[in-house]
Amino acid sequence: MTPPEIVDSHCHLDFPQLAEDLEAVIARARAAGVTRMVTICTKLRDLPQVQAIAEGFDGVFFAAGTHPMSVAKEPMISVEELVAIAAHPRMVGIGESGLDYHYTAESKVVQQESLRIHIEAARQTGLPLIIHARDADEDMARILTEEHRAGAYSCVMHCFSSGAELARAALDLGFYLSMSGIAAFPKSDALREIFRAAPPERILLETDAPYLAPPPYRGKRNEPAYTVHTAEAGAALFEMEYADFARLTSANFDRLFWKAA
Repeated sequence: MTPPEIVDSHCHLDFPQLAEDLEAVIARARAAGVTRMVTICTKLRDLPQVQAIAEGFDGVFFAAGTHPMSVAKEPMISVEELVAIAAHPRMVGIGESGLDYHYTAESKVVQQESLRIHIEAARQTGLPLIIHARDADEDMARILTEEHRAGAYSCVMHCFSSGAELARAALDLGFYLSMSGIAAFPKSDALREIFRAAPPERILLETDAPYLAPPPYRGKRNEPAYTVHTAEAGAALFEMEYADFARLTSANFDRLFWKAA
């Protein structure tokens, strides 16, 4: 029987852990029902490889931006550069951008500058902003809200694992929360409660592969096929049949990532 179709809305297919056997990785994903994937470019110098992967495989799209942990070491990206890249038919999102004060708090000023540039590019292109947030909930909520008041844009909080207040702030702005393997970890009860309180029509699925593999693969290399295990956890959380949750999250993805619909 063909499994229900689901989407891995955030992975890193150009990273060496996956690139070494990419054809097999994508074949396993398709066999599991993961028919579409968004591979994320985190540094502009890696764009040629990321773009080539999206061009080389049906159902693979890409997003581009500068990861907040890399902002201090990379040339500052411009709105114009992002808008130009967005003209590519398989470029479907802006980022990932955001704030990470866990490892790179010393660059918080430049991270905030970069975030506002990515937001403006999302505004101008109509493509969703892809947000990475770690240990920066207050600044993140403030900047996202300030910028949304200045001009609307769409957004997904990728691999959401922050606090309930940031979740509420994002949902109040009409944004989406993305479930990764973390939501399936045994000790993630508090995070599951945050997701349970969110409207199901604002939930996406992702792996963040090669990182954060869900059980039963925790601690091993993650890959898009394992989106299924996060989807199973999500279906249980929302008390839905797996096929219904697969349909719902795919429709959510289509609404937000309209270029990949």
